[in-house]
Order: sequence, then structure tokens, then C-alpha cells
Amino acid sequence: MTDAPETTRRGAYDKGVRRRREILDRAIEVFAERGAEGTSLRAIGEAIGVSHAALKHYFASREELLIEVYRAAEERSMTEDRPPADSTVVGFMTHAARRNHGVPGLVQLYSTLVAGALEEGHEPSRAFFGARFADLRRFLASRVEAEQKAGRIRPDIAPEAAAALIIAASDGLQTQWLLDPRVNIETSLELLESLLST
Repeated sequence: MTDAPETTRRGAYDKGVRRRREILDRAIEVFAERGAEGTSLRAIGEAIGVSHAALKHYFASREELLIEVYRAAEERSMTEDRPPADSTVVGFMTHAARRNHGVPGLVQLYSTLVAGALEEGHEPSRAFFGARFADLRRFLASRVEAEQKAGRIRPDIAPEAAAALIIAASDGLQTQWLLDPRVNIETSLELLESLLST
């Protein structure tokens, strides 16, 4: 028996990658509008116009699909709406929070996944968000150090602690905003920035 030609295998692979991307793009649109709480994999398939079997082919579980939807949405938003290069460390998170105002369903999806990661049996979410938070803390800590060298952030603040605090403030404020849209995330983050400043 001979193997399929390399071009045939490559074409099938490329088609599969495109189909998976189409599913994620459509799912991002649906979740941006309404979140994903309580939605089964079958119901997600119906909402985005994809069979349950197709979803199971590309995603092993509902949790894996939701993680990949969030990852793809975050990558897309970072590509389409990057913060200004001269943003402060808190300004970087303020920009992200402002961008998230337009997609409350994805903020809800994020909150749901993070909450699920704290429960037993949700190892994919735990691994994804554990790595995501670690990467974000490192990134923000390096920004804090740069701003300390530039004299914009107090030198007596530990960069890693400041990074964790900034993430906690941003995430906590967005959760409050989901519950009460009157919460002004930007004003609160501006206050945090002033507390860190020299």
C-alpha cells in the first residue's frame, strides 16, 4: 500500500486548519453576543451552524472549544486593536478593559473559564490560565521595571507584586462591571496608576 501523496495530505491538513478557524471565528461572534454559560457542545454547534459531529472532530470537549474560542478571540483583539506602544503598564490593562467593553459575552466567557479552572476536573482550563497568568505577570513586571528605570513608578515596589495587583484589579473590576455596568473601570485603574506613580 502506498502513502497518499504529500500534496494530498498537505491539502487535507490545510483544509482542516481552515475549517477549524471558521468554527472558531463563528463561535467568537456567538459568544461575544451572549457568553457561553450553560451551553452544551450540541447547542453551541446549532448556534454556529456546525454539526455536533464536526465540533467533536475538531474539539475533544466543550471546555477545549471554549478555551480555544477565548484564545482565538484574544489573539484577534491584540492584532486588531493593540495598545499604543507608549502605554504605561496600567494603561496597557486599561486599553484591554476598554476593548472588552464591546464584547461583554467574551468577558463572561473569560470569567466562566477562570472560575471553572478552580474546580476539580478542569485541568485544561487550569493549565491554560495558569500559563496565561504567569506570562502576563512576567510581561507586566518587565513593564513595571522599565517604568521604574524611567522614574514613572515608585522604586520601592516589587515589580512581580505590582504585576499581580494590576491583573487582579483589572479582572476584578471587569467582573464588577459585568454585574453593574455603572462601575467605571478606567477611573479605578487610573487611581491605581496614580498610587504606583512616583
